[in-house]
Amino acid sequence: MNCKQNQKINQVKESTLVVGIDIGSTTQYARAFDWRGIELGKVFKFSNSREGFDSFKNWMQWLQDKNKKSDVIVGIEPTGHCWFDLGAYLEDECILLVMVNPYAVKQTKELDDNSQSKNDNKDPKVIAKLVIEGRYSAPYTPDGVYADLRIMAANRKRLNRELIQIKNRFARWFAVYFPEYTEVFGDYEAQSSMLVLKRACTPEAIVNLGAENINQIWRDAKLRAVGKKRATTLCEAAKRSIGLKKGTLATEYEMKLLLQDYEYKMAQLDSIMEEIESLCKKIPESEHLLAIKGIGLITVAGFLAEVGDARRFESPRQIQNWPDPH
Repeated sequence: MNCKQNQKINQVKESTLVVGIDIGSTTQYARAFDWRGIELGKVFKFSNSREGFDSFKNWMQWLQDKNKKSDVIVGIEPTGHCWFDLGAYLEDECILLVMVNPYAVKQTKELDDNSQSKNDNKDPKVIAKLVIEGRYSAPYTPDGVYADLRIMAANRKRLNRELIQIKNRFARWFAVYFPEYTEVFGDYEAQSSMLVLKRACTPEAIVNLGAENINQIWRDAKLRAVGKKRATTLCEAAKRSIGLKKGTLATEYEMKLLLQDYEYKMAQLDSIMEEIESLCKKIPESEHLLAIKGIGLITVAGFLAEVGDARRFESPRQIQNWPDPH
């Protein structure tokens, strides 16, 4: 057992009320214990609302008064986003909130009754037990520009996942309707490729458009990397294509939707990156981080979004050890 865990165990004193909560999307279940693990009171159920949170606070205060406890530690298992509102409420009320590792909860449940099944009554007890053993970490909720940066970084991750889904749909479309297309364009996301797809996407439409008209599209857009030779190669690939030829109208419409989705998400991503860059400029440390060779804006933004204000750490080793593994 390391020193950090000993320090956490020492935080749970004889005067401490330890509360474990099983977090749900609409309803939470709480159980309270003393420092030895003896339960104080019955399971308390409350809603994910202002009224529910107030009733939970009053319940804890009643238990504190009844059992002569001067302080309280609330433990949760952080799964998803359902704990955010409760976490903010407890912070405003100056009530200490800590988190236990979901994996530790799962393993402890199995030790207790040889079952890993989830149970609204069992989980709060397991969580409280882990808190008493010092197997928890304190959540960090950033403020100001760091809070904005964390939200923006999360939005960027979400958009990237959505773009991956769209690109997978592109890959399926080409595999079914025009497999040879990606032989002509190694990168179908290139501007030259996207301009053609907007005008003609199926092999039949490409042949009807012709090499001259395809080349003219690129010339109008003042693209120099492609020309008549690439246009001719594309038309020849279209003539020998093995892609499905039935449902042409629906096939073209599907590509139209794909292009719209792709451009919309790319525009959103560009907008978010502008916001992230603007936020990073407000953080003095970001300039020093960006000066490191090989470190880019995305890496710096991700680091600051997770760590928050680096000035809250006393040494680099504290940053290396964050978050606490317990």
